[in-house]
Amino acid sequence: MPRKSVFMSELTMPQVDEYLQSGDLVLVPTGSTEQHGPHSPLSTDVIIPTEVCRRVALRANALVAPPVNYGISAGHRGFKALAYLSVPTFMSIIEDLTFSLAEVGFRRIVFINGHYTNYFPVNMACMNVSTRLPEGTHAWGVSYWETLPPERLEEYLSMKTGLHANIGETSAVMAVRPELVDLSQAVAEWPDFPDFHSPSFPTVLAYFETNPGSVWRALRSGVWGDPRTSSAELGKKFYGWIEEGVLRHIRDVDETYRRLNVRGSTRRVRRSADAARATAPPARKRRPAAADRPRRPRVR
Repeated sequence: MPRKSVFMSELTMPQVDEYLQSGDLVLVPTGSTEQHGPHSPLSTDVIIPTEVCRRVALRANALVAPPVNYGISAGHRGFKALAYLSVPTFMSIIEDLTFSLAEVGFRRIVFINGHYTNYFPVNMACMNVSTRLPEGTHAWGVSYWETLPPERLEEYLSMKTGLHANIGETSAVMAVRPELVDLSQAVAEWPDFPDFHSPSFPTVLAYFETNPGSVWRALRSGVWGDPRTSSAELGKKFYGWIEEGVLRHIRDVDETYRRLNVRGSTRRVRRSADAARATAPPARKRRPAAADRPRRPRVR
């Protein structure tokens, strides 16, 4: 039965069954529901990774699972346009999704992340669930923009061009859902950082990633950057870059698993060791040394 879509939610049961007879790759968009300034939709961090997944799936013979629409967004507390999860809840969702997708037959499960704060919890959740997955299953997360080379990353999302609701994110939304963006409402704003005397990004993370309400206190508009010259044409260019980057990333991970496996399956090694211990003959009791043996009482 031919598949008319890469989206699992648009397929029938027989179509998914047929795919799993020859394919094993599923892409899961992860994002957030949070403000993206006065000009861009709350679903920005879901729209972009979903489009990235669609493009990559067409070239990598993959399916795309329904997105995780809520993320770890406590940094936006204070803005009304927000719905978020706690870290333990978010990680539990990722663990359960990973387990269930592996249970039905997917062996490569890649979370394509669109919201920065989700990145580390996604990978920690994959680590937590890994020992319960079927043999040969690999699950991990990647933030889509991290697959770009430095010069392209700087143009799309960076301290130079902005890190939230900027020209990169806004253009990417315009390329697929232009009706959701109102550039007449776009404003430019930047955090008023002090002069840094050390590399900037660790300081940025220390403030924004551990501090509920940090974005609300640092930015009046919720915008970090200047989205006023965003365009669908720019968005299409960015998607082309990102699509290639994510494809290269998945191929690199696949090859790394093949190459860096000198001991075979660690689970097989562990089971072999357990089996050896279970079938080994019982150890013989050591005869006590003469000095340790109790002395017989002398008969007078």
